[in-house]
Amino acid sequence: MQLKGILPALVTPFDSKGAVNLEVLADILEHQLKAGVTGFVPMGTTGEYYALTNEERRLVMSTVREVVGDRGTLITGANGTCTREVIEQIKQAQDCGYSNILLAPPYYSIPTQEELIGHYQAILDAIPDINVILYNYPVRTNVEVGYSVLEALADHPRVVAIKESSGNLLRAIEIGENYKGRVQLSCGSDDQALDFFLWGATSWISAPANCFTGMVCDFYNRISSGDILGAQDVMRALFPVMAMMEAGKFIQKVKYGCELAGFNVGPGRMPLQPLTEEEKTAFRKVYEASQG
Repeated sequence: MQLKGILPALVTPFDSKGAVNLEVLADILEHQLKAGVTGFVPMGTTGEYYALTNEERRLVMSTVREVVGDRGTLITGANGTCTREVIEQIKQAQDCGYSNILLAPPYYSIPTQEELIGHYQAILDAIPDINVILYNYPVRTNVEVGYSVLEALADHPRVVAIKESSGNLLRAIEIGENYKGRVQLSCGSDDQALDFFLWGATSWISAPANCFTGMVCDFYNRISSGDILGAQDVMRALFPVMAMMEAGKFIQKVKYGCELAGFNVGPGRMPLQPLTEEEKTAFRKVYEASQG
């Protein structure tokens, strides 16, 4: 499996009553496909996976599968608090037509590195027909997918990549250099995307691609064709808005960005609270500036 291009880490739209809005989701998918994305990743952090019921997760995954078909690579998150729950979530994802799974460490239990290796190995043994993309996001899980884990899994034929979201650029550089040809590097730190690609990343699982689809795809087209200065110009325009996203209320700001882009995706689910009017004004200012 070759992981390339821009794969939006999809938001989950909600309607005025708080239900999942599948019509808006389908519109977003078509818009992003026309802009040039290469695939999609529902059921991640930006998709508020943790706040959805199992039935809602199934609805979202099935809708994405149905709308996209064979027009893009599909990867879904299937995370949980323990190995048993993760295996159950992966089986549900398989029922919805997914074979590529994005797996963060189980949260709350805080496994050791040896236990994390055992966790991933148990999943690979229990479900032999999936590809795994490791997901390192320690600010959310309080556990790093450490080098000992990478070393243990790097040559497994179904461990294909790592989405690196630690914010530690040195880690991304080391992975790109030391695991080249063994584990593909996917950018998960949006404000470091230029650096990631310079150091060997081939894909960007991108939350900003929800609301800056054209610009993010333009960046990828430029960097992949060798136009580094052109790619830098795109990132220079995007950086202020991405920095504001990273400063707090990330999901709410991505969703508000979708609203500004013309898609009514609704607010985040509790415990997330809506942006204040002051926060909206500040975000809208940098959003509009990014559009030139």
